[in-house]
Amino acid sequence: TFIENVAFGFGGGVGWFVAIMAMAGIRTRLRFSNVPEGLKGPGITMIITGFMALGFMGGAGLAN
Repeated sequence: TFIENVAFGFGGGVGWFVAIMAMAGIRTRLRFSNVPEGLKGPGITMIITGFMALGFMGGAGLAN
């Protein structure tokens, strides 16, 4: 229905916002930490994104 579509659209937008804000906060903290030279930039970002995806998928099972 239309209401379900609006709710899913809004929920998707809120979820995206939360994920992007979490990534920004983590990257800000990484700026001051000791990251190996080969992982600086996109490397550590991809690793963090993978860990965040695992966390979100683990949380998705709690709703059932």
